[in-house]
Amino acid sequence: MRIALAGNPNSGKTTMFNALTGRNEKIGNWAGVTVERKEHPIKKAFCGSNENLVAVDLPGAYSMSPFTSEESITSSYVKNEHPDAIINIVDATNLSRSLFFTTQLLELGIPVVIALNKADINEKKQTVIDVQALSAALNCPVVETISIDNSHDDLAKLVSTAISLCGKTQKAPYSQGEIDLSDKKVVEAADRKRFAFVNKIVADVETRKILTKDKNYQDKIDAILTNKWLGIPIFAVVMLLVFKISQEWLGAWIAEGYEFENGTVIPGLVSLIDSFGQWVAGLLEGAGASAIVSALLVDGIIGGVGAVVGFLPLVMVMYFLIALLEDCGYMARVAVVLDPIFKKVGLSGKSVIPFVIGIGCAVPGIMACRTIRNERERKAAAMLTPFMPCGAKIPVISLFAGAFFDNAGWVSFVMYFTGIVLIFLGALLINKITGLKIRKSFFIIEMPEYKVPSLWNAFKSMCDRGWAYIVKAATIILLCNTAVQIMQTFDWSFQEAASADTSILATIAGPFAYLLVPVVGVLSWELAAAAVTGFIAKENVVGTLAVCFVGLENLIDTEELALMEGAGAEVAGIMAITKAAALAYLMFNLFSPPCFAAIGSMNAEMKDKKWLLGGIGLQLGTGFTVGYLVYTIGTLISDASALNIGGAIGGAIAIAVFAAIVIVLISRANAKLKQEYALSGKR
Repeated sequence: MRIALAGNPNSGKTTMFNALTGRNEKIGNWAGVTVERKEHPIKKAFCGSNENLVAVDLPGAYSMSPFTSEESITSSYVKNEHPDAIINIVDATNLSRSLFFTTQLLELGIPVVIALNKADINEKKQTVIDVQALSAALNCPVVETISIDNSHDDLAKLVSTAISLCGKTQKAPYSQGEIDLSDKKVVEAADRKRFAFVNKIVADVETRKILTKDKNYQDKIDAILTNKWLGIPIFAVVMLLVFKISQEWLGAWIAEGYEFENGTVIPGLVSLIDSFGQWVAGLLEGAGASAIVSALLVDGIIGGVGAVVGFLPLVMVMYFLIALLEDCGYMARVAVVLDPIFKKVGLSGKSVIPFVIGIGCAVPGIMACRTIRNERERKAAAMLTPFMPCGAKIPVISLFAGAFFDNAGWVSFVMYFTGIVLIFLGALLINKITGLKIRKSFFIIEMPEYKVPSLWNAFKSMCDRGWAYIVKAATIILLCNTAVQIMQTFDWSFQEAASADTSILATIAGPFAYLLVPVVGVLSWELAAAAVTGFIAKENVVGTLAVCFVGLENLIDTEELALMEGAGAEVAGIMAITKAAALAYLMFNLFSPPCFAAIGSMNAEMKDKKWLLGGIGLQLGTGFTVGYLVYTIGTLISDASALNIGGAIGGAIAIAVFAAIVIVLISRANAKLKQEYALSGKR
């Protein structure tokens, strides 16, 4: 038995889905968070004697006549797959808007029960809804719910009511009959009649003490936070505080530990991992294990994975703070503040949402691009979203900030600011290539009520994202670091390599090292190997560097990196790398193509290989160009004599080649898109 959860965006559908199923799906205060159908069995506590009861969370929709791709998913599922019942989640604070969709659902012949959600907010506003009168007017059951409280009584009543309706028929309170959907005037007239019907019901059942048109303290706050002059500086300060707390203060304290004045030391996660590695090394030495086995296990697996996991506190603290900002309603305001700027570079206002979501992870950010109706703008947003540094890139930022810039908080801030700038420049470049004229567009987003964020929900969100980070470290990163350690230990005859430079890893990474010379100024197969493994998962950059340089303690705040051989402490050679080179290498890794999972999401959203290749080419060219410019300009400012002239010339040639390839790919992909538009009669 399947029960579909349908309703407007931001009505509390996914929150209720999580409460009914025990899942922890992503929730947010704006449209576009849920962009695909999700199914999961309902918990037994709500099922009663009914087993195999499945809840289906559908994307938010305002109408059964789909306007966007996610609304199409909802409309298609309800009309074609015929769920046994529909729980229509209605926002009790905005009844008139929500009931338009409700009346359309009631016409489909599928049993509907209304969950009158957010009843707690109405109580605070002293807004009263006559539930019995509403039920009678709509000819269907109505149950008041507060999904964030996980109230078992309300939710159990809701589910049992839905079960009792299965197989029964309901008479629709209003039906517009068959209309010609191709006639715009007819559709508009029908919609006006439906709105009039809904407004009459609302007038009969709802009593408000505070009218919507009356300004309150929330409107006064919005006047400041969304001000066209103050909004962006406030957002910059908020994000700077997020980075300070997560990467300099609380996050760094948990990772590195703390020493009190009396000498008492609270060990951090990094020291605990290091102690564990030393303990394992002692066990292996006592058991007479070979040096190769010890190096593989201690330096490769524990050292490499531990280097990534050591940054987990920084990542989780940032996830927690972002979840608080989302839950309190601020991130929706950020979308409003940034919307006018994105429009000026030819992006849809809805592009703001994928970019904001991409701060946590690029994959859901790219998926959120499907809320953009214009296909060309949707493809552009999908290829630009990975420029926002995600949680997987935080360890890379933190490593280089600590190793070369004394844990300076400005490094993280500059990286995110650079990501935003690159999105603007990338959008302008795509518009120039495709010949797209910047047109006026409208961005409509619901402004949620400000509220005290739920610490529990933020904690669950942090744990869910943190667990995904740990799983990746225990699978992809573990396998990658193990492979890196094996390739660094052996040569092609699978004998222990005489030196790291003769290893399999050095041979494979060697050719890529030449491509990085314009970025770092030196020929380093170690840095090249880390960059290549970073395309699998960005956290691998840290793990591979830890394996190659045998411990993060060797990445010290100097202008040199000690190249260590195997597991020993003997320095095999000294490789000069300046702070300018370190910053350039960091930016190359952040703004080059994302992980394989994100590229897979780009492929799914674009559905066009030329657009996908053009996007990857744009990202690779952008990362290389930014790294090249940072290194070249930084070196000219700090020590012009240290500039690698050959690398600088080669970098300029490489950038020209990248640009030519990207222009050709995107131009051809856009030509195909124009042809498809012409054949379909679109403009």
